[in-house]
Amino acid sequence: MNTKKIPVISAKLALPFTLITFCFALWGFANDITNPLVKAFGTIFNQSAFISSFVQFTFYGGYCFMAIPAAIYIKKYSYKSGILVGLALYALGGILFIPASLVGLFWPFCAAFFIMTCGLSFLETSANPFILAMGDEATATQRLNLAQSFNPMGTIIGILVAKEFILGRLDKMSSADRSLLGPEEFNAIKMSDLAIVRTPYVAISIVLIIVLILILITKMPKGEDKSHKLDIKGSFSRLIQNIRYREGVLAQAFYVGAQITVWTFTIHYGTQVLMDEGMIEAEAATEAVMFNFYASLLFGISRFICTFLLKYLKPGTLLMYLAIGAVLLIFPVMFMGGRFGLYSLVGISGCMSLMFPTIYGIALTGVGEDAKLGAAGLVMAIAGGSILPPLQGLLVDNWTLNFSFLLPLICFLFVALYGYRVHFKYGEGISS
Repeated sequence: MNTKKIPVISAKLALPFTLITFCFALWGFANDITNPLVKAFGTIFNQSAFISSFVQFTFYGGYCFMAIPAAIYIKKYSYKSGILVGLALYALGGILFIPASLVGLFWPFCAAFFIMTCGLSFLETSANPFILAMGDEATATQRLNLAQSFNPMGTIIGILVAKEFILGRLDKMSSADRSLLGPEEFNAIKMSDLAIVRTPYVAISIVLIIVLILILITKMPKGEDKSHKLDIKGSFSRLIQNIRYREGVLAQAFYVGAQITVWTFTIHYGTQVLMDEGMIEAEAATEAVMFNFYASLLFGISRFICTFLLKYLKPGTLLMYLAIGAVLLIFPVMFMGGRFGLYSLVGISGCMSLMFPTIYGIALTGVGEDAKLGAAGLVMAIAGGSILPPLQGLLVDNWTLNFSFLLPLICFLFVALYGYRVHFKYGEGISS
C-alpha cells in the first residue's frame, strides 16, 4: 500500500485533531516542570535523593493506578469524555498545591502529584488511541508521531518555567548551609520556597479549565466508539496472547523508566559538573536546568525528523538503531564525565524522541476494539517512570552518580531488542 497517497489527517478533522494534540503539550508541560523538583525538593526539605525521587514515584504511579479505570471509562463512554475527566483531575492536582504549600510537608505534594497524574493517565489513555483512530490505520503511526511532536513543546515550556519561575526564585542557600539553620529559620525559608513552587501549578490549572471548556463545546468524531460493550476478560486474553503487544508493554516500561531517569538526573549530573567548575550549588542547579532545555529541544527536533524518516524506514528498524545510539551515548556519561559526559547525556534525548509513540503504535497495530484496554496497558507501562528514579536515587546515594546511569543503559538495551524482534522476528505488519 502506498501510504504517501493517504492523508495523515483529513481536513474535516483538523480542529478536533488540533485540540487533542494540544493535550500532548499539556502533559509534556507537567512532566518537565516536575523533573527539576526532585533536586529542588531535596534542597527545600533537606532530604536524600532517594526520598526526593518519590516525586517521580507518585507522579508516574498515578499513571499506573488509573490506567485500567480510565480504559473502562472510555470504553463505556467515549475518548472525548475520558479527555474531559483527565483535564479536570489534572487541574485539581495543580490546585491542591495550595493546601500542600500551606501545610509545608513533602508528602502532601506527592499526593497532589498523584491526583494530577491520575488525570494525565485519563488523557494519555484517551488521546493516544483517539489520534490513532482519526484516519487510516496505514498512517496511524505517522499520525501519532505528528501529535506527539507537540509534546516536546510543552516540555520546553515546562523546563523554562521551572528554571525561571521556580529554581531561579528559590533561596540561594545550599543544602549544607540549610542543615546548619535553627528550626524557625529553616522553616521560614522552606515555606517561602514552597510558595514559589505552587504558583506555576495553580496557573496551569486555569489554562486546563479553559481547554476543558473548548473541548467540551467542540464536536468530535464518533466513529471510534463502535461498541460500548465491556469485554475486559476477552480483551485481556487476546492482548496477552499477542506477542508484539505483550513485549511492547515491557519495552514501553523500560523506555519510560530510562527517559525519566535520564531527564531527572541530568539536573544532578549538570549540577555536579558545574560545581566542579566553580559554581555555587544554587547557581549550578539553576543553570543545569538549561541542559534539560537543550535535551528537550533536541528531543522535539528529532521527533519531527523521525516522523519524516518513518516514510522510508520501518518503525522497528529505526527504533532499534536509535536505542543502540542511546546505549553508546551512555558510556561517556559513565566513564568520562565532565562536560563531554553532560553533552552525551543531552544527546540521548535525540535518540529517545521516536520511542514512546513508535512502541505505542507498533504494539496496538491490528488489535481492533481491544485498543482501549491495550492503550491502558501501555499507559500502565509508564509505571517504569515511577519505579526506576527511586532505584537510581539509591544508586546515587550509595554508589556514584556517573555509574547510576547503568540503569537506563540496561533499559535501552531492552528497547533495542524489541525493535530487533519487531523487524526480524515477528514482522512489522498487522499481527493476528
